[in-house]
Amino acid sequence: MLRGGTARRSAAPGPGPTPPGRPPGPSFAALAAAHGARKMEDYGRFLALLVSALLVGFVSVIFSLVWVFHYREGLSWDGSPREFNWHPVLIITGFVFVQGIAIIVYRLPWTWKCSKLLMKFIHAGLNTIAMILAIVSMVAVFEFHNARNIPNMYSLHSWIGLTAVIFYSLQLFLGFAVFLLPFAPVPLRAALMPIHVYSGLTIFATVIATALMGITEKLIFSLKNPAYSASPPEATFVNCLGLLLVIFGALILWMASRPHWKRPPEENAKVLGPTGGTPEGTEAESTMADGSNADKSDLRISSEAARKQNLKLDEAGQRSTM
Repeated sequence: MLRGGTARRSAAPGPGPTPPGRPPGPSFAALAAAHGARKMEDYGRFLALLVSALLVGFVSVIFSLVWVFHYREGLSWDGSPREFNWHPVLIITGFVFVQGIAIIVYRLPWTWKCSKLLMKFIHAGLNTIAMILAIVSMVAVFEFHNARNIPNMYSLHSWIGLTAVIFYSLQLFLGFAVFLLPFAPVPLRAALMPIHVYSGLTIFATVIATALMGITEKLIFSLKNPAYSASPPEATFVNCLGLLLVIFGALILWMASRPHWKRPPEENAKVLGPTGGTPEGTEAESTMADGSNADKSDLRISSEAARKQNLKLDEAGQRSTM
């Protein structure tokens, strides 16, 4: 009976012949996507944090616009206080909100099916937008100060803010040169990747702290009657804006620091598969069809080799939260 059952199972029709030029079984992209979905642990929690971060960041931008239009006379580019108002709006929009999105863009699980090169361009593009907005905001401050004969670069806020802009520019330049362009050797990428990630998160946290210093400084200088210490409506409103910035920064840093939410290195196996080997999906199907223990052992060895190679290349610049 057992032999008969075995015979019936062996005689069961298998999948049809594979068309020429196409790997057997399910497409590797589908297997990689399914593997990426399994790699995203606590997907519901990640999605909740992501929605919360986007909502808080967007509300922060709205608050900055309400502040300058409702309490601070609006925006213009004429050397008046309205020109200065570009500074908080552009810093919060670009240097905080857009930079925060750039930090976590690699961790969005529905982008794991996209090529890593495309995601690098998106990451670099968002950071470039943030950099441009930050520079324009700095120009607005210097022009306003010069038009009113106000000294430049005398406060701690200005010191730390300019330092953050300079280091952000260096971070962006090195990111382009080392990780986006194909000229940097793998050992150099591997050596610089931890520095790139750490410095990016540090700059982002510094920008949040500097923004808090800036809005507090602005309130102290601007609110005279009633004074800031009397908690007028503008002071309360802008304090709430500061709380939103802290919450947004905390959400971004939390999502960017969870190792189980990183883009899986195995997603690169489609492009970076082992030389002379076959994709994992192909090996998996042929192993299941054959059913022998020896082939299963070969599968594990080959898959492990591919995983180690992909992980090594990922650590050399293919994987990043920044």
